[in-house]
Amino acid sequence: MGNCLTGDVAGGKQAIGGVQQRPTSTTTNNAAQNDAVDFFFRSRGQYPLFSQIELSLSASNLIDRDITSKSDPMAVMYLRKKDGKLEEIGRTEVILNSLNPNWIEKITVSFQFETVQTLVFHVFDVDTRYHNVPVKTLKLKEQDYLGEATCVLSEVMTKPNRSMTLNLHGDFGAGVSRKLGTLSLQAEETVASKTVVEMNLRSVNLDNKDLFSKSDPFLRISRLVENSIVVPVCRTEVVDNNLNPIWKPVCLTMQQFGSKDTPLLIECLDFNTSGNHELIGRTEKSVAELERLCQQREAINFVYPSTSHGRNKVLKGQLIVDRFVEKIQYSFLDYISSGFELNFMVAVDFTASNGDPRTPSSLHYNDPSGRLNSYQKAIMEVGEVIQFYDSDRRFPAWGFGGRTADGHVSHAFNLNGASYGDEVVGVEGIMSAYSSALANVALAGPTLFSHVVDKAAHTASQSLSQNSPKYFVLLIITDGVLTDMAGTIDALVRASDLPLSVLIVGVGNTDFTQMEILDADKGRRLESSTGRVATRDIVQFVPMKEVHSGQVSVVQALLEELPGQFLSYVRCRNINPVGSPAI
Repeated sequence: MGNCLTGDVAGGKQAIGGVQQRPTSTTTNNAAQNDAVDFFFRSRGQYPLFSQIELSLSASNLIDRDITSKSDPMAVMYLRKKDGKLEEIGRTEVILNSLNPNWIEKITVSFQFETVQTLVFHVFDVDTRYHNVPVKTLKLKEQDYLGEATCVLSEVMTKPNRSMTLNLHGDFGAGVSRKLGTLSLQAEETVASKTVVEMNLRSVNLDNKDLFSKSDPFLRISRLVENSIVVPVCRTEVVDNNLNPIWKPVCLTMQQFGSKDTPLLIECLDFNTSGNHELIGRTEKSVAELERLCQQREAINFVYPSTSHGRNKVLKGQLIVDRFVEKIQYSFLDYISSGFELNFMVAVDFTASNGDPRTPSSLHYNDPSGRLNSYQKAIMEVGEVIQFYDSDRRFPAWGFGGRTADGHVSHAFNLNGASYGDEVVGVEGIMSAYSSALANVALAGPTLFSHVVDKAAHTASQSLSQNSPKYFVLLIITDGVLTDMAGTIDALVRASDLPLSVLIVGVGNTDFTQMEILDADKGRRLESSTGRVATRDIVQFVPMKEVHSGQVSVVQALLEELPGQFLSYVRCRNINPVGSPAI
């Protein structure tokens, strides 16, 4: 299950914002909230005074950079740091063929009362080649620039209705002055409520808007706020060529629907690749009214708005709510604070590609001066974070790809050198076991991850059979040169059903392309050699060079995807926090 908000374009027909809500923020910056990161800092007495703000973006009269169709716009929001550099906060989805986009994907930012937060927005026309790529992975330099705008967050927050319209500007060459359109922002504080509603919606007897086939209907649901402002909150997928469509379940958070009595505008539209989606019909209903329709097994007729001031036309097409469930959606911290344990395991790469430990260029260099090598730095920095979340601070610690004292190459040996018992205590224990192994194990190869992944999976499987409230994280520290790509993928796919995540920490400056393939951020889940597709994405790759260059903090980098992977596991198995539902 995992994060089904793909964010890619998929021909413009995918659902956005309402199918299995995002488990947590997935952005990698300090301005967006990730409760695992927030909890780590708060435990150290760092309590920032902020409130979470959600920004809805729309644009009008954008310039057209496409020849045969209209632009396909996406907005990117940055925070300007004190040194003038821009830190990316988030991206909207791509809307196909539109010069007046009203984006559904919101961007969350922490409004810090005591600082001036300058927001910079860039709007891009996304090249057709990238229409099936998740927006997170798009290279912005490869997209056409449509303009930019700047404002200070506090300006937006102090406006009466927290909305603001900015003129887009941009440099299109000497002496070129063009009207680039406007960008509008609507800010709302996020709601802490855990209530979500899940609905199965379908329609019957829809009007046909197509000449040579049937309509391709989808629903767009928007919240009506003060001053007749319409904020789109979700869109279903498109059902092709069907006048009686059944859509996948829609899941709405209280952040999206406001209160159960807030009116929602539900529009049924016929999808057109030109971007000119044609209205089939619409209705206004609150969540409470939709619940009532479900309970009483009633249908509601769509209406078509009157062009004059007469009455709206009542259509024969109807909206039906087949299922309505209100439930609590627990957060990562709800599980951790209830006694759900995270258990970390560590595996260190002892293959020859790291270089001879006696030479200063080696990632395993044993410096006589006592200066830490690349692996020791990674263990220290990463260890501080993982031992915070591991309640007993006891880690199974292994090495792989090394020739041990018995002369054999092992792909999962105990780092502490013991025949029995692979656990070490705390960061100090990992460091001590690593130093001991470096003195007693010869670097060899090949580089096989599958053995340590299988070993971690066995531990997770045993815990699962005992119904223990535990989730396991295997931390692999490596130079990224992998020999058994197929074997590793097979092991990861097998493990994707288990309470397990794999964090791969890359040291050195190798080409980490293989590691990025394992981290299925391109939107495609891993597929094994037998054709089995992973149940969920369980891998995250963290290159330490990005941490050391200051692009991202080690805490942010390590915990970026872990809460989401954890929640995708417990939610798809309906596992509640320990002692719940009394939350």
